[in-house]
Amino acid sequence: MRSSSTPERQVTTRRISFDAVIADLPRHFAADGDLVTSHVMAALSAVFPDGEDFFVRSVRAFRDQITDPVLARQVAGFIGQESVHGREHRALNARLGQLGYTTEGVARFTRAGLRVRSRLLPATANLAATAALEHFTATLAELLLGDAEARRLCGHRGITDLFLWHALEESEHKAVAFDVYRAIGGSERTRTLTMNLITAGFVLGTVVQVAVSLSLDPATYRRGNLRASLRRFRHSPFVQQSVWRRLRDYNRPDFHPDDYDTGELVDRWRDELFGSAGTLRPLLTIAATQGDGA
Repeated sequence: MRSSSTPERQVTTRRISFDAVIADLPRHFAADGDLVTSHVMAALSAVFPDGEDFFVRSVRAFRDQITDPVLARQVAGFIGQESVHGREHRALNARLGQLGYTTEGVARFTRAGLRVRSRLLPATANLAATAALEHFTATLAELLLGDAEARRLCGHRGITDLFLWHALEESEHKAVAFDVYRAIGGSERTRTLTMNLITAGFVLGTVVQVAVSLSLDPATYRRGNLRASLRRFRHSPFVQQSVWRRLRDYNRPDFHPDDYDTGELVDRWRDELFGSAGTLRPLLTIAATQGDGA
């Protein structure tokens, strides 16, 4: 079994604000004003804040059982990063709500569902769900970081910047919840069963959410608009077989998130976004710190 923590992993909390760069967000912000891609990205953002809160609670529940000081420091960074993610996506969701997206209703539904789950299921099951969902987010994040077409499809510069920042940090901390799960003795059966259930629920939930959102958008009913957008979306990098194969790899008995070595990719984007000439440095509101989690 792999070590419970990777010493060289940097999990840095960056206090940042995207308020200024999303202020002029148009209704259909994806590349070329694409209908479906805009609604899919809005759907993902809608579930992020309460999902991030759930991740933090799930990991924090075992914080006092972590004896490895390296992993403990990474847990602190994980909590710090996820807390800022939740805050910034709430700000984005408020803007999307102003544009007519159903982000507030989705957030209420997500919040209620996760509260019920937290009450009814043991803490280890919630940690297993967090580890599984972190594999989802890391897979999509690293596709965004590594694929120029995926980045182009984001469209609006503010959306692109926000999702790139989020993607970088998801990749930085992609193994933390998984390592905590292993460190507290979580079972392989629960880990893989949880992933299978999460996969079905995530895909179905996203499809329903996007369908409802599209049904409320007048642009959906313009002749040929939805059909053309769906055709384009089927060729999106985010729905290719390679993404599905990587997601399913989680069920491999010896799987670990670091099996996908993205160190060079993370270093590249860490420098491009937050290096001395980083494009997002002006958006930082306070100096970044490692292991800064409440």
